[in-house]
Amino acid sequence: MAEDQLKSMDHSEQHYFNRYAENVVLVEAPMRAVLIECIVTITMKDEVRTRSYMNAIVQNKHLFKDKIVLDVGCGTGILSMFAVKAGAKHVIGVDMSTIIGKAKEIVEVNGMSDKITLLQGKMEEVELPFPKVDIIVSEWMGYFLLYESMLDTVLYARDKYLAPNGLIFPDKATIFMAGIEDGEYKDEKIGFWDNVYGFDYSPLKHTALTEPLVDTVEIKAVVTDPTAVLTLDLYTCTTADLAFKSPFLLDCRRDDFVHALIAWFDIDFTACHKTIRFSTGPHTKYTHWKQTVFYLREVLTVQQGEQIRGELENKPNEKNKRDLDVKISYKLETDDPTRSASGACEYKMC
Repeated sequence: MAEDQLKSMDHSEQHYFNRYAENVVLVEAPMRAVLIECIVTITMKDEVRTRSYMNAIVQNKHLFKDKIVLDVGCGTGILSMFAVKAGAKHVIGVDMSTIIGKAKEIVEVNGMSDKITLLQGKMEEVELPFPKVDIIVSEWMGYFLLYESMLDTVLYARDKYLAPNGLIFPDKATIFMAGIEDGEYKDEKIGFWDNVYGFDYSPLKHTALTEPLVDTVEIKAVVTDPTAVLTLDLYTCTTADLAFKSPFLLDCRRDDFVHALIAWFDIDFTACHKTIRFSTGPHTKYTHWKQTVFYLREVLTVQQGEQIRGELENKPNEKNKRDLDVKISYKLETDDPTRSASGACEYKMC
């Protein structure tokens, strides 16, 4: 039945639900293990991500003991098994992806089939074996926090199933921005189109500029102090909060050039006995989310103590709500008219 639901969805929705298990059921059996291993490697070997969730759950057994837990977008079931290890009475894992078939096998070989119920289907359509749950756990974050994220699904589950005074793991997310020097890579990515084997391909420069790059940024490239542009409290936020405009002010640390703005996010588990937090920023250990790079049309020539003032606007794409339309306006605040610069760029994450 779940496979029939999947086939009836729009192409964009099918792509989303199968982004970790794409084509697994379409290949010959000998290749499935290879594909599944690649899928699992992306997240399971992300030590920062997985260890943070493990610590948040397993180190807080007093919160999970004898509780009913809902794992939204359970994937391979690792969070569900952490919850059982922490003493949960029962865990329901829900995922639309075909990877849930392997999750059932993993749960069984770990001897937890009596404690974990796995359901394949959309959160909005499945029927849970319990009317309410005490705790919701989910690894819902996407690139730039919100791209292809499952936050709207988590909020649906919160509103329908979370018992009064129930807990959400994690329950706080914050997006940060900073300016970076990245001239060499910008020339490689954007300037490349000026001369392609002797031909002028500059019409493609605009397209290249509108596509944010997800990549690892070295901390030495960061020119400004970071600033928070969005904080979401998962107990109170709504889907309307996913479309936002936020002003920002970046303080320049040194004399340098700013070729791009980058964004990353921090995640907090504040319900824990001691708050657990992890960051996806350039200042900390690698995560598979990396950072999101937004190249500017102009190069900003900045001096220490100056500021870049701007506004970040984000909204879900009208055709596919899991894609994002982003607009960034910026202005270098300087007393030197020869370095004055401002502009606005629109980006599409799709």
